[in-house]
Amino acid sequence: MDEDEDAVLAVLDDEYAREILAHLTIEPMSVDELCTACEMSDATAYRRLNRLQEADLVTEQQELDPDGHHYKRYAAIVETVTVTFADGGYEVAVTRSATDPADRFTDLFEGLS
Repeated sequence: MDEDEDAVLAVLDDEYAREILAHLTIEPMSVDELCTACEMSDATAYRRLNRLQEADLVTEQQELDPDGHHYKRYAAIVETVTVTFADGGYEVAVTRSATDPADRFTDLFEGLS
C-alpha cells in the first residue's frame, strides 16, 4: 500500500471528514454552508477539508458573490472507494470524477461516436 492509499483510508476514518464528503456529493458548498449542514465549527471544517484535499477527494473553486467578495466552494471529486482483500494483502482503489472541463468535453464527444 502506498502513501496515497494510506491518506485516503486515514481521512475516511474520520467521522467529520465522511460527513463533509457526503454533503459535497450533493452539491458544492462553502465552509459556512458545510458548518451549518454538518453542525461543526469553522476550524473543524477547514482541518477536514485540508485533509480531504491532500487525499485528492475534494477540490476547491473560487467564487464571486454579488457584492464582489471572493469565497471558496468545495466539491467532492471522488465517486467510489473500494478496498479489496486478497492473497494476504489489500488494495485501495479510488474512482474520481472528471472535474476538468476539457475532460468532460472529451467524455461528451467520445460518447457521441
